[in-house]
Amino acid sequence: MKVDRLKYGGWVLTLVFGIAVFLFWRYRYPFALTYQEQLQLFLFDGDYFWERMTEPGGFARYIAEFLVQFYNAMAIGAFILAVLFVLVQRLTWRLMKTHQSPLTSYLYPLSFIPALILWFTMGDESVMLTYVVALVLALAAALLLRQLELVVLDKLARLGKLVKLGILLFLIPLLYWLNGPMVLLVAALMLPWTVAVGAVVYALALILLSAHWLPFPMSRVLLGISYYRFPEVLPYMLMVIPVVVLLLVWFSRKIHHLSEKGKKWLYVAELVVIVAAAALMIPHGFDAKKYELIEYDFLVRTNQWSAIIAKAEKQMPDLPMSVSATNLALGMTNQLGERAFDFYQRGSEGLLPKFERNFSTTQLTGEIYFHLGLVNTAQRFAFEAMEAIPDYNKSARVVKRLVETNMINGQYKVAEKYLKMLEKTVFYRPWAKRMVAMLGDEKAINDHPLYGRLRQYRLQEDFLFSEIELDKICGQLFVHNPKNQMAMQYLMLMPLLDKDIPRFMSYIQVIQEKTQYHPRSCQEALAFAFMQQRQQPPQGLISDMILQRLNDFSRIYSHDRNSPELARFKNTVWYYLTNGK
Repeated sequence: MKVDRLKYGGWVLTLVFGIAVFLFWRYRYPFALTYQEQLQLFLFDGDYFWERMTEPGGFARYIAEFLVQFYNAMAIGAFILAVLFVLVQRLTWRLMKTHQSPLTSYLYPLSFIPALILWFTMGDESVMLTYVVALVLALAAALLLRQLELVVLDKLARLGKLVKLGILLFLIPLLYWLNGPMVLLVAALMLPWTVAVGAVVYALALILLSAHWLPFPMSRVLLGISYYRFPEVLPYMLMVIPVVVLLLVWFSRKIHHLSEKGKKWLYVAELVVIVAAAALMIPHGFDAKKYELIEYDFLVRTNQWSAIIAKAEKQMPDLPMSVSATNLALGMTNQLGERAFDFYQRGSEGLLPKFERNFSTTQLTGEIYFHLGLVNTAQRFAFEAMEAIPDYNKSARVVKRLVETNMINGQYKVAEKYLKMLEKTVFYRPWAKRMVAMLGDEKAINDHPLYGRLRQYRLQEDFLFSEIELDKICGQLFVHNPKNQMAMQYLMLMPLLDKDIPRFMSYIQVIQEKTQYHPRSCQEALAFAFMQQRQQPPQGLISDMILQRLNDFSRIYSHDRNSPELARFKNTVWYYLTNGK
């Protein structure tokens, strides 16, 4: 095995690694990219740039947020991540080989370890791309300093100490302000070790000193102001990565003697162990339940109602957010009355989740209110969602929703203010231009398929209401406009999910006075109510098939409440009312 073969094989490994990263983010977790994008609002604006540059690590943050805006195009977002991961691996390798040990080329697989740990850690959706960019910049700066030592200092030996002192006094403060506390990695990679120790102490002193002057808590300055979405914590694995880089660089200098056969076995063993560890470790970094909710949120945001239903059919949703998204999709496709009990239900909370100060759940709840026609409530939830972002960023998704709610309400000056912000973005600019053309044009807004319909649905009088009165609000929406199918479906399902048959019977009388609505769930509930009263339902009100199935269910249930035969009735109102499953 020759060195040139190793070099060629190394590039093949890097290429395979980059393709794997791209495919992973593009096809396994593409919705995770749009989740990150919606939690920021990158503006091409001088004020925005200087606001970032006034904090340590602001340059890395600015570059990261510039890149994250392209996550809207998921293929581009996946490519960006693939490039960054490859840069982490290649820069680690270049640092390992700066001291040409005879065995260095056989250690190439080890250079993937920091990138693989990073890949695993990014399963935490709160890890910011700023950390990745800062790591790349730190590795590049350390490599540049190494090259400077090798090329310049050998020729200017007598000036070597002076040059290093200049680097220490000038470059470390500059790198700290551009890149944040990742400057410690650059300092630790300096040579010799006495310089490295002095550089680390100097960098740490600068960080601690700056914390007294910056409007941030000490812990946030030490851990990186924008490395992690929750400002005052940092996952320990992110702290491990720089240490691993240091150990790899140190190890590559220490290993010298090994037989030719031993070199080949070392290379193969490294490759097998690292590939196996990556295959086992990386999937465990991504919480399946958490990313299921992120995917549901993405599908709701993009109005992919059929995709939501198909996903729920494949794997039964069982969390409040996923159940709510499924019910919303059923309602938007006018299937809620027919198919609600085909899926797991968890009470009326599965229709409208309780308020939580959390961006994702608040945003989803706001989507439900928006499509019901409660425009002002949706606007309030949009504000709440943006305030719930832990790192105090603005949200492009929320700003867009604020434009829509103000357009529907006729608050054109307010809508214009938000549109001017979106005009300074890349992906939202075309949409903002179209909305600007509609400002003040009542006919265009009234003819819009969404905004015009919600103008008809919304209540004219604004008021506050509690979560225990949601059915009454849906009733008011329906009475105000009987064409509001969403409000009607939610109104009829709420008492059933609360197992309140008398309330259901009173509501259905109101519905029947306005329109004919006889979905399967209503017929099953009516049949159950008449059976409880030992009465026969009016002829034609309930289908013969449902009556026959109720008789079968009643016969089996009265004989054995735990009978396995009851499983074939799992998608009925009766099973839900009697078993709560």
